[in-house]
Amino acid sequence: MAKKDKETEQSGEAAEAGGSKRKLPIKLIAIAGAGLLVVGGGGFGAYKLLAGHKDEHAAAVAKPAVFFDVPDLLVNLSSTNNERTQYLKVKVVLELPDAKLKELITPMMPRLQDAFQTYLRELRATDLDGSAGLYRLKEELTRRVNLAIAPNKVNAVLFKEIVVQ
Repeated sequence: MAKKDKETEQSGEAAEAGGSKRKLPIKLIAIAGAGLLVVGGGGFGAYKLLAGHKDEHAAAVAKPAVFFDVPDLLVNLSSTNNERTQYLKVKVVLELPDAKLKELITPMMPRLQDAFQTYLRELRATDLDGSAGLYRLKEELTRRVNLAIAPNKVNAVLFKEIVVQ
């Protein structure tokens, strides 16, 4: 009987050893499968992201920009009594979302020029110093154009030339 107990113990140990060997490959297969799923999903997501980015870029390239020249503006800048009179000459271009807006802006050009001139005459030369000053000027002119042509909107006001004398 002692012999049988020893044999059962040995067979039990062997079964345990064999069982642990079986569990190890199953775990490895599960881990490898999960890893492939993550890598595959990440690769698919990256492909979709890049493919979507290409589509957006192609759509942006397909639609050409439309530009509209505003007549040159020459205004004297605001100054204190002690300073000499300074002038600002600006060449502005409007970036439009489509060509149809050109036809709507043309009859409104006197209103746009008036809005630009009344704003520009209140500026001082120091208001135009540096890129921050020009950025504020561009944003304010864009706001004034959009108010004048509402409910339509321009994409941007672009400077061709700015001279302060």
